[in-house]
Amino acid sequence: MTTELRRLRNYINGEFRDAADGRTIDVVNPATGEVYATSPLSGQADVDAAMEAAAAAFPAWRDSTPSERQKVLLKIADAFEERAEDLIAAEVENTGKPVALTASEEIPPMVDQIRFFAGAARLLEGRSAGEYMEGMTSIVRREPVGVCAQVAPWNYPMMMAVWKFAPALAAGNTVVLKPSDTTPASTVLMAEIIGQIVPKGVFNVVCGDRETGKAMVEHPTPAMASITGSVRAGMQVAESAAKDVKRVHLELGGKAPVVVFEDTDIEKAVEDISVAGFFNAGQDCTAATRVLVHSSIHDEFVAALAKAATATKTGQPDDEDVLYGPLNNANQLKQVTGFIDRLPAHAKVEAGGHRVGDKGYFYAPTVVSGLNQDDEIVQNEVFGPVITVQSFTDEAQALEFANGVEYALASSVWTKDHARAMRMSKALDFGCVWINTHIPLVAEMPHGGYKKSGYGKDLSAYGFEDYTRIKHVMTSLG
Repeated sequence: MTTELRRLRNYINGEFRDAADGRTIDVVNPATGEVYATSPLSGQADVDAAMEAAAAAFPAWRDSTPSERQKVLLKIADAFEERAEDLIAAEVENTGKPVALTASEEIPPMVDQIRFFAGAARLLEGRSAGEYMEGMTSIVRREPVGVCAQVAPWNYPMMMAVWKFAPALAAGNTVVLKPSDTTPASTVLMAEIIGQIVPKGVFNVVCGDRETGKAMVEHPTPAMASITGSVRAGMQVAESAAKDVKRVHLELGGKAPVVVFEDTDIEKAVEDISVAGFFNAGQDCTAATRVLVHSSIHDEFVAALAKAATATKTGQPDDEDVLYGPLNNANQLKQVTGFIDRLPAHAKVEAGGHRVGDKGYFYAPTVVSGLNQDDEIVQNEVFGPVITVQSFTDEAQALEFANGVEYALASSVWTKDHARAMRMSKALDFGCVWINTHIPLVAEMPHGGYKKSGYGKDLSAYGFEDYTRIKHVMTSLG
């Protein structure tokens, strides 16, 4: 007996559609390794249709009042709460994440973030009006940029979609959003929910692969391209967008240093850092994956961290005792395994370092010590449940190691010395510095990095402003 696969479709101009040429992609549940759905493999015709719909809808949406857009976003937030169980189910099939943690750690912040941007919609204003030249009054207008081409990643398909569309819609833009080819289900469900609230053409979803995303970015219609993804993907987007001078918003990889000084409460630090490193199978650009520990407590810390890793569980979504589920896809499992297989002789696997089971893409919580600054696993993003540990002797060396990578998204400092924490937070070259914690995010504060971690901000008023443009209007008083 053959189980019929679920059929996912694009959402364009207020209706669900198959790809114009009928092509599809198999969608795999990473907790089982089995195909459960098909998704459109969209081509140029589908991208053209979505862009045409978004462009046609833009003038009316742009000219809607901030209060009208606020009401729409608040309705979306309410609808997401009402359909929470459906969204969770779709996301769990997408990703294999634990059901309980998806319910507690993703739905509430998503809804809160949409409501934040609903409020921000009513702050779309210029900074001043005044006379800066005799007989002339100047006004600054803040306007939406236009159609936004947005590409979301597979590690947090629902939440990253919210980070994309909520500020864009709040500012008066229209959206064409592409989910990852491995995780389209929850985004398609979002389109069903949002489509009942917004005017047709304001929010569109186009499913597909890398070539689909490339066609979106290279399309002449969008005024802005926004992507959360790998450094390679971000560089390709920036290069493509440069051809017609599109705005680009990039949230790319990370290699967060976690700097632990000798006065730290080791027990608490290990508990918090292990969760921040292994949560979501380490598939988080801000994950606490690169620990730097003062030499005087290094051995004690490593032993405690290895013990915590051994006690951490991964498993099926309905197991309430697990911290994380599988890696997202077979390629990601291969990547994580490759890092461990290629470890240099001086490295030591303190815990884990192996696949778990033969069903799905599960990988054991892993701790690796004895590493040098130039080792591959220290310099490159693993994006898996792997925490590396290095030793440092003083504050200067800690900063040298922490800043000595090409990424610059997030970091943390663990110390009871306030002055040292302030010195470190100033000197760490990362877009976020946490002190005695790692990974909390709030809608009001910006998220984004420097260097190869990209540019532009998500969340906060800064992220909202990224989806606007500035116009100077000067009028004669004569």
